[in-house]
Amino acid sequence: MTDASPAPGTRGRPRADETVSAAFEGAPLEAPAGASVAAALISTGRTSWRDSREGAPRGLFCGIGVCFDCIVEIDGESGQRACMVPLRDGMDVRRDRGARGSDGPGDDRDPGAAPDGAKAAGDGAGAAGDAAEDGRSGE
Repeated sequence: MTDASPAPGTRGRPRADETVSAAFEGAPLEAPAGASVAAALISTGRTSWRDSREGAPRGLFCGIGVCFDCIVEIDGESGQRACMVPLRDGMDVRRDRGARGSDGPGDDRDPGAAPDGAKAAGDGAGAAGDAAEDGRSGE
């Protein structure tokens, strides 16, 4: 009788020889089980799958879920980080069109930047900063 239990340390992990099939923008997308959506896209030669507000191509950048450059729409849910989501059978992956002009995923503005036209700390903000910009002593 053979032991059908998984090898130590492998419980719950996909088998290396398993493949999952999904679709990206309607085109077939396959990858080894356990691969992220980003890894699957990269393995097909795609280096970008969304555009910034300025039209610059974006794809995998940090690979650890910090930067949001790799966001996609998965099964109708936008704002998904492709580097953090394992590819699953039947998954429908699409370019994330994002909410342009929002402060969420899909927006390329620096979240720490001051709103357009506003002054931020370090760039002459406040009365002392205004005085410094004007060459006054601020006293």
